[in-house]
Amino acid sequence: MSTTGTVSVPVRRRAPVLGTGLAVLLVALAAVAFLSVSLGSRSISLADVLRALSDMTVTSTDGSVTLEMRVPRTLLGILVGAALGVSGAVLQGVTRNPLADPGIMGINAGAAAFVVLAITVLGLRGISAYIWFAFLGAAVATLLVYAVASLGREGATPVKLALAGVAVTAGLTSVTTGIVMTDVDALNELRFWQVGSLAGRYAPILFGVAPFLGLGLVAALACGRSLNGLALGEDTARALGLNLARTRLLLFAVVAVLCGAATAACGPIVFVGLVVPHIARVLCGPDYRWILPYSLLLSPIALLLADIAGRVLGSPGELQVGVVLGVAGAPCFVALVRYGRMAEL
Repeated sequence: MSTTGTVSVPVRRRAPVLGTGLAVLLVALAAVAFLSVSLGSRSISLADVLRALSDMTVTSTDGSVTLEMRVPRTLLGILVGAALGVSGAVLQGVTRNPLADPGIMGINAGAAAFVVLAITVLGLRGISAYIWFAFLGAAVATLLVYAVASLGREGATPVKLALAGVAVTAGLTSVTTGIVMTDVDALNELRFWQVGSLAGRYAPILFGVAPFLGLGLVAALACGRSLNGLALGEDTARALGLNLARTRLLLFAVVAVLCGAATAACGPIVFVGLVVPHIARVLCGPDYRWILPYSLLLSPIALLLADIAGRVLGSPGELQVGVVLGVAGAPCFVALVRYGRMAEL
C-alpha cells in the first residue's frame, strides 16, 4: 500500500468524529451565549429574557438591558473570542512557536501606544473615540515585526519573528510607559482599556469591528493547508510549492486584522490566544484544517464563560473578563506545560 493511502485513510476515518466534535462545540457555544444574555449583575427572569428576544420592540427596563446591553456584549464576545483563538493558532503555526500570542508579537503594545498617542496628542476620551487608533496601532506593530524579521538573507524565519516581536513589544511598551507617567488623563484612560473587558462595548463598537473580524476569520480558516505546510519545515514547505515569504506575509496580515480589531474593541485579553489553540490541538490533532475551526468555537466559549463568571461573582458590580481569564488561564497554561503539550506543534 502506498504511503499516501496509509496516511489518508486514518484522516478520512477521523473526519466524522472531528465533525461531530465541532457540532457539539457549536451547541455548547449557543448554550453559553444564551446564558450570557440571561445572567448578569442585574437579575432578569428567564421569561423576560425570552420575551425581549422574541419581541424586539419591548420597552421595559429589563428588555432594554437584554437587547441593548447583553445581546451586543454577547455577540462581541463571540466574535472577539473567535478572533483571539484563531489568530493565536495562526501565530503559533506561522512562527512555529508554542508561546506566540498577540502580547508576545507586539500587537497589544502597538494598540496601547496608539491609544496613548490619541489621548495625549488629539485629546480623545472614551473607547468609542480611540478604538480606530488601537486598531491602527495593532496593525502597524504587526507589520513592523514582520519587516524587522524579514531583514537578512534568510527572511522572516520563526526564530527571527519571535525575537522581532519581543524587541518591538519592549520598545513600544517603554514609549507608552514614558508617556503615561507624565500624563494623568492618559494613565486613567489606558488603565480602563488595558484591563481587557466586554463591559460598555455595545452596538456601535460591535458594528464597527464586526466586518473586520468576519473577513479575518474567513481568511484565516482558508489558511489551514498553508499552516500545515509551514509546520513541516521550510524545506518541505518549499517542496510542496509554498512561497514562504508570501505565505507568511498573508498570514501576518490576517493576524493583524483579527488581533487588531479584537484588541481595539476590548483591550488586551490574555491567555485565550495562547492556551486555546493548544487545547484544540489536544482534541483534534496537529492538522490546522481542524485546529482553526476548533479554536474558533472553543475561544468564545471560554471568553463568555469568564465574562459570565465575572458578572455573577462580582455582583452588584463585576470583575472584568481580562482579570477572570488571567486567574483561570494560568492553571490551564501550567497544566499544558506540565504534560508536555506545549511542544507539540
